[in-house]
Amino acid sequence: MTGPELTPAAPVTVRALVARGAGAELRVERVRLPAPGPGEVRVTIRAAGVCHSDLSMVNGTLAARFPLVLGHEATGVVAEAGPGSRLEVGTPVVLNWAPACRVCWWCQHGEPWLCAANTAPTVERGTTDDGDPVHLTLGLGALAEAVVVPESAVIAIPAGLPAERAALLGCAVLTGVGAVRNTARVAPGDAVAVVGLGGVGLAVLTAARRAGATTILAVDVAESKRELALAAGATDFLLSDDRLSKEVRARTEGRGVDHSFECVGRAATIRAAWRLTRRGGAVTVVGMGAKDDMVSLGALDIFHSARTLRSSVYGSSDPDREVPELARAALDGTLDLSPLVSGVVSLDEAPAAFDRLARGEGARWVVSLD
Repeated sequence: MTGPELTPAAPVTVRALVARGAGAELRVERVRLPAPGPGEVRVTIRAAGVCHSDLSMVNGTLAARFPLVLGHEATGVVAEAGPGSRLEVGTPVVLNWAPACRVCWWCQHGEPWLCAANTAPTVERGTTDDGDPVHLTLGLGALAEAVVVPESAVIAIPAGLPAERAALLGCAVLTGVGAVRNTARVAPGDAVAVVGLGGVGLAVLTAARRAGATTILAVDVAESKRELALAAGATDFLLSDDRLSKEVRARTEGRGVDHSFECVGRAATIRAAWRLTRRGGAVTVVGMGAKDDMVSLGALDIFHSARTLRSSVYGSSDPDREVPELARAALDGTLDLSPLVSGVVSLDEAPAAFDRLARGEGARWVVSLD
């Protein structure tokens, strides 16, 4: 005797922000998502951040395949669960663009942020409305009404956090907070400089304040970032110009800062962060740059300064553990995310938000899909 036949889950068609090529105009198109298979879920997206990594996909900084659905920083609710999924429909979640496999060498040695399974900038999944294979940014393609992803790529969070703030937990906040807490391990009383004040840079400022840093210097080329920086936790705002190193040393008894964080991803700003750091201090590169943008440092300078230069990939974090912690902190008010959100726009307004991001305007622009 056989049991009742199960009706196969049907694919869905959703609106999504699509790039047809490097430098091409961004457009909202309809794409077809497959039904969730075993161990997969369909998530209805409530909000998604406009992140510089997405911009890097379409301006040629990162190698991408097209047509490409943009977006990787998002929150939503589970709408459909595939066979064997542990997640229930209705669960609020944050997307994880670098889910750990838990079995590779790096995962087994406590470095899930370097998981060997997370190397492709785009993943093919679904089709455009006219049948062409479509690719997803970092396997998610979250600037869309819904996504279908492995359940390892979603993290359950407590209910109640506004969607425009919850969306940032999966990239800007986790990256910035993790760089301070996990990579640099900023201690109470430390002096910190943050170079580049986009969403991630502002999150670094917030985390440095929470860590007890007493001198927190925010650095950017745009004067318009001053109020954002001070609201996020900076004690001073400095323009990035020829006087920058002197200004920093004037505020640190001539030494330079204990920790500098480069949040742009350019050789020039990495060198600037290096110069702002005291002898024996540490430079943490958070920004993701181009492979042919080479950083040059003098061999004697490296020896004499005794500085440490390192990167922070995804905040050196374990998202499965740390994202729920950050969500609880945001809910109880010990982590203020409001300075990070410059505005909320619709999906149809998302191309204009990318233009503002490219011009360096604001912190994080968030697309609402509610």
